[in-house]
Amino acid sequence: MSSTVTISSPEQFSQLLQSSKIVMAYFFSSNPDSHGPATVYQQLAGTLSKSDRVTFVEINIDDQKDIKDAYNVTTTPAFFYFRDGVVVQKVESASKPQLRELVTRVVRDATGQAEASAASASASTTSQATWRGAELPRGYVDVTDQIESQRSELLNYDASCGGVRVLFDGSKPSALSGGKASAKDWVESDTDEQLMLYIPFQSVIKLHTLQITSLPPQEDDDDDDEAPMRPRTIKLFTNKPHNLGFDEAEDMAGTQDIELSEKDWNADGTANIPLRFVKFQKVTSLVIFVVDGDGESEKVRLDRVRLIGEAGEKREMGKLEKIGEGSE
Repeated sequence: MSSTVTISSPEQFSQLLQSSKIVMAYFFSSNPDSHGPATVYQQLAGTLSKSDRVTFVEINIDDQKDIKDAYNVTTTPAFFYFRDGVVVQKVESASKPQLRELVTRVVRDATGQAEASAASASASTTSQATWRGAELPRGYVDVTDQIESQRSELLNYDASCGGVRVLFDGSKPSALSGGKASAKDWVESDTDEQLMLYIPFQSVIKLHTLQITSLPPQEDDDDDDEAPMRPRTIKLFTNKPHNLGFDEAEDMAGTQDIELSEKDWNADGTANIPLRFVKFQKVTSLVIFVVDGDGESEKVRLDRVRLIGEAGEKREMGKLEKIGEGSE
């Protein structure tokens, strides 16, 4: 007897994505040629399914057109690997060896027996080895690796410190490691306290959380007369084709405005900022405008920026959507 679950509605599929940590989805059509390695899939499902842990489902795209469209399924058979409701990987027109390899990796990931290899195999999990100043929200992943760093741009930064790329560095900030850094791995503003950061993405992103790390030195540790500040007021803008000017950004309504206070920063100097998820569903670029800092200095400091959410397909290939997702 097969352990696969036949999906009869988008609501049923959405519920399974929420209740089961791992979901493997097999998309097929009524055309017999589209069934591919269905027998292998069902055999693996019978062996590897675990209640509320690993679930195998079958979806007939002729009957479930809403799900087909939501996940942009254009070729069958297609296999999608979900973890915590998020698409990790998909394989289309898979051969039996490809399917076995994918499912084996899924099971190892679910049981925690090969976390490191699963991380290197999936673009969505490569960030597991990356330092973060705050925990990930459940069901979301670090999508900082989706940034097009070569096209990112930072305005009004002090060239004697780090540039835009240090903000996305996966290493632990030197300020938390003790001692002085051989190179300044942080950003400071230059002529005043404002910074303008333009971040384009390789794929269409759903953004859930912004994590900003800022570790200004203590006054007695700073070589300058004036220690830099943490950001206080931040404006976010989405889907701009290029960076904004400071005057332009000040006059423009942001996608979200943020006010930070001392209580928002944790022991690692990181502010974990939840975003209005409904406004950050189809993001191709993000502008972070640091309007002012929390103090009297004329400099603001940023050590790291991490972006948390979901990454879809590369933009030229279209985007994967998740069924039944609510706003937060």
